[in-house]
Amino acid sequence: MNDDSRKKKPVEKRPSALNVVKGVEGGHDGLPGRKAEAPSRNKTEPRQYTTEEYVKGILSGDRVMLGRAITLIESNAPNHQDQAQEVLKAVMPHTGKSVRIGITGVPGAGKSTLIEVFGIYLIERKHKVAVMAVDPSSSLTKGSILGDKTRMERLSQAPEAFIRPSPSGGTLGGVARKTREAMLVFEAAGFDVLLVETVGVGQSEVTVRSMVDFFLLVLITGAGDELQRIKKGVFEMADMIIINKADGKNAVAAEIAREEYERALHYLQPVTRGWATCARTTSALEGKGIGEIWTVIENFRELTKSSGEFDKRRREQTRDWLHSLVDERLRDNFYRAEIIEKMLPDIEREVMEGKLPAVQAAHDLLNTFKNFLIERWTDNNMG
Repeated sequence: MNDDSRKKKPVEKRPSALNVVKGVEGGHDGLPGRKAEAPSRNKTEPRQYTTEEYVKGILSGDRVMLGRAITLIESNAPNHQDQAQEVLKAVMPHTGKSVRIGITGVPGAGKSTLIEVFGIYLIERKHKVAVMAVDPSSSLTKGSILGDKTRMERLSQAPEAFIRPSPSGGTLGGVARKTREAMLVFEAAGFDVLLVETVGVGQSEVTVRSMVDFFLLVLITGAGDELQRIKKGVFEMADMIIINKADGKNAVAAEIAREEYERALHYLQPVTRGWATCARTTSALEGKGIGEIWTVIENFRELTKSSGEFDKRRREQTRDWLHSLVDERLRDNFYRAEIIEKMLPDIEREVMEGKLPAVQAAHDLLNTFKNFLIERWTDNNMG
Protein backbone atom coordinates (compact mmCIF):
# COMPACT_ATOMS: atom_id res chain seq x y z
CA MET A 1 0.00 0.00 0.00
CA ASN A 2 1.51 3.33 -1.01
CA ASP A 3 1.72 6.46 1.12
CA ASP A 4 -1.06 8.19 -0.78
CA SER A 5 -3.51 5.43 0.01
CA ARG A 6 -2.76 5.78 3.70
CA LYS A 7 -3.87 9.37 3.71
CA LYS A 8 -7.29 9.91 5.17
CA LYS A 9 -9.92 11.43 2.99
CA PRO A 10 -11.00 14.90 4.14
CA VAL A 11 -14.16 14.75 6.26
CA GLU A 12 -16.95 16.93 5.00
CA LYS A 13 -17.90 19.51 7.65
CA ARG A 14 -21.59 19.78 8.33
CA PRO A 15 -23.25 22.72 10.02
CA SER A 16 -23.95 22.14 13.71
CA ALA A 17 -24.37 24.11 16.88
CA LEU A 18 -20.60 23.75 17.43
CA ASN A 19 -19.52 24.93 13.97
CA VAL A 20 -19.26 28.46 12.68
CA VAL A 21 -21.35 28.49 9.55
CA LYS A 22 -21.41 30.99 6.74
CA GLY A 23 -23.32 34.11 7.72
CA VAL A 24 -26.01 35.99 5.86
CA GLU A 25 -25.06 38.52 3.27
CA GLY A 26 -25.42 42.22 3.79
CA GLY A 27 -24.48 42.32 7.49
CA HIS A 28 -26.92 42.73 10.40
CA ASP A 29 -27.48 44.82 13.49
CA GLY A 30 -25.64 47.72 11.88
CA LEU A 31 -22.52 45.67 11.10
CA PRO A 32 -20.93 45.79 7.63
CA GLY A 33 -21.22 42.76 5.42
CA ARG A 34 -21.02 41.50 1.90
CA LYS A 35 -23.34 42.98 -0.65
CA ALA A 36 -26.68 41.27 -0.62
CA GLU A 37 -27.99 39.67 -3.76
CA ALA A 38 -31.07 41.00 -5.45
CA PRO A 39 -34.30 39.66 -3.93
CA SER A 40 -35.60 36.52 -5.53
CA ARG A 41 -38.35 37.09 -8.05
CA ASN A 42 -40.25 34.18 -6.55
CA LYS A 43 -40.50 35.87 -3.15
CA THR A 44 -43.97 37.37 -2.73
CA GLU A 45 -44.96 40.20 -0.44
CA PRO A 46 -47.84 39.68 2.03
CA ARG A 47 -51.08 40.30 0.23
CA GLN A 48 -52.91 43.52 0.97
CA TYR A 49 -56.63 42.94 1.32
CA THR A 50 -59.26 45.47 0.30
CA THR A 51 -61.84 46.86 2.67
CA GLU A 52 -64.54 44.97 0.76
CA GLU A 53 -62.66 41.68 1.22
CA TYR A 54 -62.34 42.26 4.97
CA VAL A 55 -66.03 43.11 5.30
CA LYS A 56 -67.16 40.14 3.22
CA GLY A 57 -64.95 37.79 5.23
CA ILE A 58 -66.21 39.10 8.57
CA LEU A 59 -69.90 38.91 7.66
CA SER A 60 -69.51 35.39 6.25
CA GLY A 61 -67.80 34.20 9.44
CA ASP A 62 -64.51 33.39 7.68
CA ARG A 63 -62.22 32.67 10.65
CA VAL A 64 -59.01 33.40 8.75
CA MET A 65 -60.26 36.76 7.52
CA LEU A 66 -61.70 37.50 10.97
CA GLY A 67 -58.26 37.07 12.52
CA ARG A 68 -56.70 39.25 9.83
CA ALA A 69 -59.30 41.95 10.39
CA ILE A 70 -58.58 42.08 14.12
CA THR A 71 -54.85 42.21 13.38
CA LEU A 72 -55.56 45.16 11.09
CA ILE A 73 -57.50 46.88 13.88
CA GLU A 74 -54.74 46.28 16.42
CA SER A 75 -52.07 47.71 14.12
CA ASN A 76 -50.71 51.17 14.90
CA ALA A 77 -49.62 51.85 11.32
CA PRO A 78 -51.47 54.98 10.06
CA ASN A 79 -52.58 53.35 6.78
CA HIS A 80 -53.86 50.32 8.70
CA GLN A 81 -55.76 52.52 11.13
CA ASP A 82 -57.49 54.34 8.26
CA GLN A 83 -58.56 51.09 6.62
CA ALA A 84 -59.63 49.63 9.97
CA GLN A 85 -62.04 52.52 10.43
CA GLU A 86 -63.47 51.90 6.97
CA VAL A 87 -64.04 48.25 7.87
CA LEU A 88 -65.68 49.12 11.19
CA LYS A 89 -67.97 51.66 9.56
CA ALA A 90 -69.12 49.04 7.03
CA VAL A 91 -69.88 46.35 9.64
CA MET A 92 -71.52 48.66 12.19
CA PRO A 93 -75.11 47.87 11.03
CA HIS A 94 -74.45 44.21 11.91
CA THR A 95 -73.26 44.81 15.48
CA GLY A 96 -74.91 45.14 18.89
CA LYS A 97 -76.71 41.79 19.05
CA SER A 98 -74.48 40.06 21.59
CA VAL A 99 -74.23 40.06 25.36
CA ARG A 100 -70.89 41.44 26.50
CA ILE A 101 -69.53 39.94 29.71
CA GLY A 102 -66.49 41.20 31.59
CA ILE A 103 -64.70 38.70 33.83
CA THR A 104 -62.09 39.70 36.37
CA GLY A 105 -60.80 38.41 39.69
CA VAL A 106 -57.90 37.87 42.00
CA PRO A 107 -54.81 36.07 40.62
CA GLY A 108 -55.17 32.30 40.95
CA ALA A 109 -58.97 32.37 41.06
CA GLY A 110 -59.16 30.10 38.01
CA LYS A 111 -60.61 32.63 35.56
CA SER A 112 -59.24 30.94 32.45
CA THR A 113 -60.49 27.50 33.50
CA LEU A 114 -63.87 28.96 34.38
CA ILE A 115 -64.10 30.72 31.01
CA GLU A 116 -63.23 27.54 29.14
CA VAL A 117 -65.86 25.45 30.93
CA PHE A 118 -68.41 28.25 30.63
CA GLY A 119 -67.65 28.68 26.92
CA ILE A 120 -68.11 24.98 26.22
CA TYR A 121 -71.39 25.05 28.15
CA LEU A 122 -72.62 27.90 25.92
CA ILE A 123 -71.50 26.21 22.71
CA GLU A 124 -73.46 23.10 23.66
CA ARG A 125 -76.51 25.38 23.77
CA LYS A 126 -75.93 26.68 20.23
CA HIS A 127 -74.16 29.92 21.10
CA LYS A 128 -71.06 31.30 19.40
CA VAL A 129 -68.47 32.50 21.90
CA ALA A 130 -65.63 35.00 21.40
CA VAL A 131 -63.05 35.36 24.15
CA MET A 132 -60.85 38.43 24.36
CA ALA A 133 -58.20 37.43 26.87
CA VAL A 134 -55.88 40.32 27.59
CA ASP A 135 -52.39 39.36 28.75
CA PRO A 136 -50.31 41.72 30.89
CA SER A 137 -47.49 43.41 29.00
CA SER A 138 -44.08 43.84 30.57
CA SER A 139 -43.52 47.39 31.74
CA LEU A 140 -39.90 47.05 30.56
CA THR A 141 -40.03 45.16 27.27
CA LYS A 142 -43.73 45.66 26.42
CA GLY A 143 -43.85 41.95 25.57
CA SER A 144 -46.36 39.41 26.82
CA ILE A 145 -46.77 35.65 26.94
CA LEU A 146 -50.17 35.36 25.24
CA GLY A 147 -50.77 31.95 26.75
CA ASP A 148 -54.57 31.94 26.93
CA LYS A 149 -54.98 29.56 24.00
CA THR A 150 -52.77 27.12 25.87
CA ARG A 151 -54.82 27.48 29.05
CA MET A 152 -58.08 27.10 27.08
CA GLU A 153 -57.03 24.25 24.81
CA ARG A 154 -60.44 22.54 24.58
CA LEU A 155 -62.31 25.76 23.89
CA SER A 156 -59.77 26.92 21.31
CA GLN A 157 -60.44 23.78 19.26
CA ALA A 158 -64.20 24.40 19.03
CA PRO A 159 -65.28 25.87 15.66
CA GLU A 160 -68.00 27.88 17.44
CA ALA A 161 -65.41 29.67 19.59
CA PHE A 162 -62.74 32.23 18.81
CA ILE A 163 -60.07 33.09 21.37
CA ARG A 164 -58.12 36.24 20.73
CA PRO A 165 -55.23 36.72 23.16
CA SER A 166 -53.74 40.18 22.89
CA PRO A 167 -51.18 42.14 24.92
CA SER A 168 -52.46 44.90 27.14
CA GLY A 169 -49.64 47.17 26.02
CA GLY A 170 -49.50 48.57 29.53
CA THR A 171 -52.91 50.20 29.17
CA LEU A 172 -55.06 51.03 32.13
CA GLY A 173 -56.67 47.94 33.62
CA GLY A 174 -54.85 45.57 31.34
CA VAL A 175 -57.48 46.12 28.63
CA ALA A 176 -56.03 46.30 25.11
CA ARG A 177 -56.64 49.65 23.43
CA LYS A 178 -58.46 48.01 20.52
CA THR A 179 -60.71 45.70 22.52
CA ARG A 180 -63.82 47.75 21.79
CA GLU A 181 -63.24 47.60 18.04
CA ALA A 182 -62.56 43.87 18.20
CA MET A 183 -65.89 43.39 19.99
CA LEU A 184 -67.72 45.02 17.08
CA VAL A 185 -65.97 42.77 14.57
CA PHE A 186 -66.90 39.65 16.55
CA GLU A 187 -70.54 40.76 16.74
CA ALA A 188 -70.63 41.37 13.00
CA ALA A 189 -69.24 37.86 12.48
CA GLY A 190 -72.18 36.37 14.39
CA PHE A 191 -70.73 35.75 17.85
CA ASP A 192 -73.54 36.32 20.33
CA VAL A 193 -71.58 35.96 23.60
CA LEU A 194 -68.44 38.03 24.12
CA LEU A 195 -66.22 37.31 27.13
CA VAL A 196 -63.54 39.83 28.10
CA GLU A 197 -61.05 38.43 30.59
CA THR A 198 -59.02 41.14 32.27
CA VAL A 199 -55.80 41.18 34.21
CA GLY A 200 -55.98 41.25 38.00
CA VAL A 201 -58.15 43.38 40.23
CA GLY A 202 -57.81 47.08 40.96
CA GLN A 203 -59.25 50.53 40.45
CA SER A 204 -58.48 50.38 36.72
CA GLU A 205 -61.17 47.69 36.23
CA VAL A 206 -63.48 50.67 35.64
CA THR A 207 -62.20 50.36 32.07
CA VAL A 208 -63.77 46.92 31.80
CA ARG A 209 -67.04 48.01 33.33
CA SER A 210 -67.29 50.76 30.71
CA MET A 211 -67.42 48.34 27.78
CA VAL A 212 -69.52 45.37 28.93
CA ASP A 213 -73.14 44.71 29.83
CA PHE A 214 -72.52 42.31 32.69
CA PHE A 215 -69.54 42.34 35.06
CA LEU A 216 -68.51 39.10 36.78
CA LEU A 217 -66.08 39.10 39.70
CA VAL A 218 -64.33 35.78 40.44
CA LEU A 219 -62.95 35.15 43.95
CA ILE A 220 -61.67 32.20 45.97
CA THR A 221 -61.45 31.31 49.63
CA GLY A 222 -58.27 30.82 51.61
CA ALA A 223 -56.27 33.39 49.63
CA GLY A 224 -55.70 35.64 52.62
CA ASP A 225 -57.55 38.68 53.90
CA GLU A 226 -55.37 41.02 51.86
CA LEU A 227 -56.77 39.48 48.67
CA GLN A 228 -60.30 38.83 49.75
CA ARG A 229 -60.84 42.29 51.22
CA ILE A 230 -60.51 43.71 47.74
CA LYS A 231 -61.09 47.36 47.01
CA LYS A 232 -64.64 48.41 47.57
CA GLY A 233 -64.76 50.07 44.15
CA VAL A 234 -64.29 46.77 42.32
CA PHE A 235 -66.75 45.03 44.61
CA GLU A 236 -69.38 47.69 43.84
CA MET A 237 -68.97 47.30 40.08
CA ALA A 238 -69.89 43.60 40.00
CA ASP A 239 -73.27 42.36 38.78
CA MET A 240 -72.43 38.90 40.09
CA ILE A 241 -69.78 37.48 42.42
CA ILE A 242 -68.47 33.96 41.95
CA ILE A 243 -66.65 32.01 44.66
CA ASN A 244 -64.74 29.56 42.49
CA LYS A 245 -62.95 26.32 43.40
CA ALA A 246 -65.85 25.27 45.65
CA ASP A 247 -64.89 21.63 45.59
CA GLY A 248 -63.35 19.03 47.87
CA LYS A 249 -62.36 20.30 51.31
CA ASN A 250 -62.86 23.87 50.12
CA ALA A 251 -66.59 23.45 49.41
CA VAL A 252 -67.72 24.34 52.94
CA ALA A 253 -65.43 27.37 53.17
CA ALA A 254 -66.68 28.58 49.78
CA GLU A 255 -70.29 28.41 50.91
CA ILE A 256 -69.47 30.36 54.08
CA ALA A 257 -67.71 33.02 51.97
CA ARG A 258 -70.73 33.21 49.64
CA GLU A 259 -73.05 33.88 52.59
CA GLU A 260 -70.73 36.60 53.87
CA TYR A 261 -70.67 38.34 50.49
CA GLU A 262 -74.44 38.05 50.17
CA ARG A 263 -74.85 39.84 53.46
CA ALA A 264 -72.34 42.52 52.47
CA LEU A 265 -74.10 43.15 49.17
CA HIS A 266 -77.24 44.29 50.98
CA TYR A 267 -75.35 47.38 52.18
CA LEU A 268 -74.06 48.40 48.75
CA GLN A 269 -75.75 50.41 46.05
CA PRO A 270 -76.30 48.14 42.99
CA VAL A 271 -74.22 49.14 39.96
CA THR A 272 -77.16 48.39 37.64
CA ARG A 273 -80.46 50.10 38.39
CA GLY A 274 -83.14 47.58 39.29
CA TRP A 275 -80.72 44.67 39.60
CA ALA A 276 -79.60 43.05 42.87
CA THR A 277 -76.03 41.74 42.71
CA CYS A 278 -75.81 38.12 43.84
CA ALA A 279 -73.06 35.74 45.00
CA ARG A 280 -72.77 32.12 43.90
CA THR A 281 -70.30 29.24 44.27
CA THR A 282 -68.81 27.33 41.34
CA SER A 283 -66.29 24.63 40.64
CA ALA A 284 -64.80 24.99 37.19
CA LEU A 285 -62.88 21.78 37.84
CA GLU A 286 -66.06 19.76 38.43
CA GLY A 287 -68.38 21.86 36.26
CA LYS A 288 -70.64 22.78 39.18
CA GLY A 289 -72.63 26.01 39.12
CA ILE A 290 -71.75 26.84 35.49
CA GLY A 291 -75.33 26.66 34.29
CA GLU A 292 -76.46 28.97 37.08
CA ILE A 293 -74.06 31.66 35.86
CA TRP A 294 -75.79 31.73 32.48
CA THR A 295 -79.25 31.65 34.09
CA VAL A 296 -78.35 34.73 36.13
CA ILE A 297 -77.01 36.52 33.04
CA GLU A 298 -80.15 35.71 31.05
CA ASN A 299 -82.32 37.01 33.89
CA PHE A 300 -80.18 40.15 34.01
CA ARG A 301 -80.55 40.77 30.28
CA GLU A 302 -84.31 40.17 30.33
CA LEU A 303 -84.82 42.52 33.28
CA THR A 304 -82.60 45.31 31.97
CA LYS A 305 -83.97 45.03 28.44
CA SER A 306 -87.54 45.42 29.67
CA SER A 307 -86.64 48.40 31.86
CA GLY A 308 -84.57 50.11 29.16
CA GLU A 309 -81.44 50.02 31.32
CA PHE A 310 -79.62 47.68 28.93
CA ASP A 311 -79.87 50.00 25.92
CA LYS A 312 -79.26 53.07 28.06
CA ARG A 313 -75.98 51.63 29.30
CA ARG A 314 -74.91 50.80 25.74
CA ARG A 315 -75.59 54.39 24.63
CA GLU A 316 -73.72 55.85 27.59
CA GLN A 317 -70.78 53.54 26.96
CA THR A 318 -70.60 54.70 23.34
CA ARG A 319 -70.58 58.31 24.50
CA ASP A 320 -67.81 57.61 27.02
CA TRP A 321 -65.86 55.77 24.32
CA LEU A 322 -65.98 58.91 22.19
CA HIS A 323 -64.48 60.99 24.99
CA SER A 324 -61.77 58.43 25.71
CA LEU A 325 -60.78 58.39 22.03
CA VAL A 326 -60.56 62.17 22.00
CA ASP A 327 -58.40 62.12 25.14
CA GLU A 328 -56.13 59.47 23.64
CA ARG A 329 -55.71 61.31 20.33
CA LEU A 330 -54.98 64.63 22.05
CA ARG A 331 -52.33 63.01 24.24
CA ASP A 332 -50.77 61.30 21.24
CA ASN A 333 -50.68 64.51 19.18
CA PHE A 334 -49.24 66.44 22.11
CA TYR A 335 -46.25 64.16 22.65
CA ARG A 336 -45.61 63.76 18.90
CA ALA A 337 -45.53 67.50 18.23
CA GLU A 338 -41.99 68.46 17.21
CA ILE A 339 -41.91 71.55 19.41
CA ILE A 340 -42.89 69.48 22.47
CA GLU A 341 -40.30 66.81 21.67
CA LYS A 342 -37.64 69.54 21.69
CA MET A 343 -38.84 71.21 24.90
CA LEU A 344 -39.67 68.17 26.98
CA PRO A 345 -36.14 66.95 27.91
CA ASP A 346 -35.12 70.35 29.32
CA ILE A 347 -38.43 70.80 31.12
CA GLU A 348 -38.18 67.34 32.65
CA ARG A 349 -34.64 67.97 33.82
CA GLU A 350 -35.60 71.26 35.49
CA VAL A 351 -38.52 69.58 37.26
CA MET A 352 -36.34 66.67 38.43
CA GLU A 353 -33.69 69.08 39.72
CA GLY A 354 -36.28 71.10 41.64
CA LYS A 355 -35.74 74.25 39.56
CA LEU A 356 -39.27 74.34 38.15
CA PRO A 357 -42.57 73.35 39.80
CA ALA A 358 -44.34 70.53 37.98
CA VAL A 359 -47.55 72.56 37.75
CA GLN A 360 -45.74 75.42 36.08
CA ALA A 361 -43.94 73.04 33.74
CA ALA A 362 -47.22 71.48 32.63
CA HIS A 363 -48.72 74.94 32.14
CA ASP A 364 -45.79 76.01 29.95
CA LEU A 365 -45.93 72.87 27.83
CA LEU A 366 -49.68 73.10 27.26
CA ASN A 367 -49.50 76.79 26.38
CA THR A 368 -46.71 76.09 23.92
CA PHE A 369 -48.75 73.33 22.33
CA LYS A 370 -51.85 75.54 22.14
CA ASN A 371 -49.89 78.32 20.41
CA PHE A 372 -48.38 75.77 18.04
CA LEU A 373 -51.86 74.59 17.04
CA ILE A 374 -53.09 78.18 16.55
CA GLU A 375 -50.12 79.01 14.33
CA ARG A 376 -50.57 75.89 12.25
CA TRP A 377 -54.28 76.52 11.83
CA THR A 378 -53.57 80.12 10.79
CA ASP A 379 -50.98 79.02 8.23
CA ASN A 380 -53.36 76.45 6.75
CA ASN A 381 -56.38 78.73 6.54
CA MET A 382 -54.93 82.20 5.99
CA GLY A 383 -51.94 81.41 3.82
